[in-house]
Amino acid sequence: MVVDMVSLVVVAVLWGTLFQLPHAAAFKPLTSEGSLTHREITETAILRKTAEVCQDIANAKGRDFTLPISNKLTVASVQVACTKSFAALSSLSFKLSIAKIYLSNAAVDLVFLLSDAPHVDNEAFSEARDLIIQGVAAVKASMKQENYNSARVRLGALFHTLQDFYSHSNWVELGFTTPLRNMTRSDLPLNNIAGPKTPTCRSCYGENCSGNILPEILQQKILTSGYFNLFSSSKTAAQCSTSHTSRQPAASVPPSPPSHTHPLREAHVPDSEPYPGDLEKCKCSHGTSADRTSRHEPTGGINKDTISSEHGFLHHSAANLAISATMEVLEEIRLAAGNTAFLRLMGLNQTSVLAFVIDTTESMSDDIEEAKRVSFSIIDSRKGTSEEPSEYILVPFNDPDFGPLIRTGNADIFKERISSLLASGGGDTPEMCLSGLLLALAGAPPSSDIFVFTDAAAKDSALKSIIEAMIESTRSTVTFMLTNSISFRRRRGISERQNTSSRAMSQPKIQLYRDLAHVSGGQAIEVTKATLPQATKVITDTSTSALVTILQVVRNPAKAENFSFVLDETLSNVTVYVTGDSPVFTLNSPTGMSQSGSEGNGPLGSIQTVGNLWRLQLISGNQTGKWRISINSTNSYTLKVFGGNATLFLSLMGGDSATVTDVLLVNASGSGAVNGTITAVAGTEYLVTFNRIPEGAFLVQLKGLLNDLSSSTRFQRQSPTQQRGSRITIVAQSQSVLEHGVPFRFNFTVATNITAGSYTIRARTDRGFSVSVPNSLNLETGVSAQGTVTITAPSNTESGTDVTLTIEAEAPGSTDLNYVTQRFIVSAASTEWYSLSFCMCLSLIRCFFPLFID
Repeated sequence: MVVDMVSLVVVAVLWGTLFQLPHAAAFKPLTSEGSLTHREITETAILRKTAEVCQDIANAKGRDFTLPISNKLTVASVQVACTKSFAALSSLSFKLSIAKIYLSNAAVDLVFLLSDAPHVDNEAFSEARDLIIQGVAAVKASMKQENYNSARVRLGALFHTLQDFYSHSNWVELGFTTPLRNMTRSDLPLNNIAGPKTPTCRSCYGENCSGNILPEILQQKILTSGYFNLFSSSKTAAQCSTSHTSRQPAASVPPSPPSHTHPLREAHVPDSEPYPGDLEKCKCSHGTSADRTSRHEPTGGINKDTISSEHGFLHHSAANLAISATMEVLEEIRLAAGNTAFLRLMGLNQTSVLAFVIDTTESMSDDIEEAKRVSFSIIDSRKGTSEEPSEYILVPFNDPDFGPLIRTGNADIFKERISSLLASGGGDTPEMCLSGLLLALAGAPPSSDIFVFTDAAAKDSALKSIIEAMIESTRSTVTFMLTNSISFRRRRGISERQNTSSRAMSQPKIQLYRDLAHVSGGQAIEVTKATLPQATKVITDTSTSALVTILQVVRNPAKAENFSFVLDETLSNVTVYVTGDSPVFTLNSPTGMSQSGSEGNGPLGSIQTVGNLWRLQLISGNQTGKWRISINSTNSYTLKVFGGNATLFLSLMGGDSATVTDVLLVNASGSGAVNGTITAVAGTEYLVTFNRIPEGAFLVQLKGLLNDLSSSTRFQRQSPTQQRGSRITIVAQSQSVLEHGVPFRFNFTVATNITAGSYTIRARTDRGFSVSVPNSLNLETGVSAQGTVTITAPSNTESGTDVTLTIEAEAPGSTDLNYVTQRFIVSAASTEWYSLSFCMCLSLIRCFFPLFID
């Protein structure tokens, strides 16, 4: 992930770094002492609705469901209850899915800070309702296409708008105790909204705004919301004037008695007659110090974002209504998609994913057979267990074709599809490997492990930067199984006559695959076709949801170095990978025992060598403590230590026995680290602030203590995927629905605070849609430049198809690069729902640190 080189905040909630949010006009996005945030509202609603779904499933099957459903549910309790009533379910994917939704919710405050409709400000009720309704439609369309990640992003965004309605409008002040269904249904009218000339508020006395909404507004049940502006005190949409009564300061009295049964009247209230004088003293303001409109009459505000807001005395009422409204939308989605699809949306049946990208040229017949063998073995051995893959992905590629992406939850269908692959054509030319990989990255769930089988160089190497962007944004790991490397055959003494052709990959060609593997936290394994079956043990090792990365380093250029890592008692099946050209290494245990890389079976474990891979499986037993490994090599090498789990899952959102002591940004080259300042938020949830981030690629590392009644044990975790700093900022905002065959244009901006000059611009979709952008933009330091991108979905594209667009900006001399990704849904008719265009300098970077798995 590429991030801006400014002060950084890490949200240690199974996710990594998140830029400090501005003081946005909304329920606070993630944390707020004593108040309910968008995160808590969203999570509570999801947990309650998910528990209800699992309860219905249990009742239908005649099983007991004993979990009390309330606002006090936890991820762990719901996961356990659903596992008993439904099937073995992963708590990791459940946590990830919930976090994806609430972080997408929080991102609305970043991307749409100055827009009215996403926050229901400035009485933009109709526009806000359109966003919600069209967002729900987009979620349903994405789910129909099994694009659950895209559905989660859209769900979080629409939840933000829905929840803000109850904090920013006067619905609670009008006395209503149930959600306004008119905000989520297009067949119900929005009536009794204050007209543009209707006065709604009077000034507050100091900080007391309990009676600032005009009595006639309350009595006539007129709907209004606060005006908000960061830069101007003018309520630009308001064209009214206050009456004599409304010009008086608000008395310290409660609103009119609540009416629990009185709905909004269907008749529209006429505008009040304007009162001579200043025309900008009639509408309610949002409030808070950031809202400049609240400083001019009528002063104050009506927001209920926190307990300290101007109407904070109604905060919990608004938050509870927001929870109920969120649950109603979830129920609508559940009824439309069904229980199974709903649980998949919540990540409750998405454990490990088996994803293969396979070269199908004529020389690949043996490789295809091995991919078939290892996939069948995984499917058959894990069937009916908690580690049974919930989804199977297959992308074939050749020359000049690649795809289609085959994605299914049915193991028999996957077996049938991979068995039908035929090795043919291709000749001696490079293949469309990266195009096939790009398709898999866009179609696979986040944090997937993808395995690429090929014996040829990539014809489409120009896609490297796009692939890196997708790897970083999806957090997926890519491992290459390479069976035609010249460098490998030469160093193993294999003659050019043995298993060689002009397709063989030279050192520069294979370096492309190594670079992509290193960025993702994967491996580039170079073997002969005869030894490939030994190397595919890597697929069995890593195709499980119960793995954590303890340490991972890449050294290019190589240097002799000593590394240390900490193992705790929760880890099991710890494995060490070393890849490179004949590296020399020695492993030392906490008890002082050692084993060299040349010992196949030693006191610390067994070592299997195949191609350029050394796989060391540690002996089970007392592994707790600080380990050391020294490596010496004349060529580049990689080191990866990972393990399984023993008992339960701990993210930094749960797990009462863990204490975080250090969160570091570690330079990928090993040249240094930046330690963050940790602030405990609630329980084991933390914010970590960095005053800078490393230059170039870096990894996020977490250290801490596991505490029990008698002792404390150190633990260590690391994000597998590299991240990178950038001085380039890209911002894009557009609707997220493409109409068949209709070119869609939207603007994006690029800015930098360092190097002025001509910046190269590139854009591409994962599905090969027609895209045009300017080849370059001229940037001045500190001044943004604007470009226009045009994207067209072919007229024969199936409705509901999900497409990812990546826009890149590269500095002169290729000294810096940044990107932004946007996801679209193809539909027969366009809508006005806006996508979350995560500018990477403001991105939500997921660096999750699982300690245990159930």
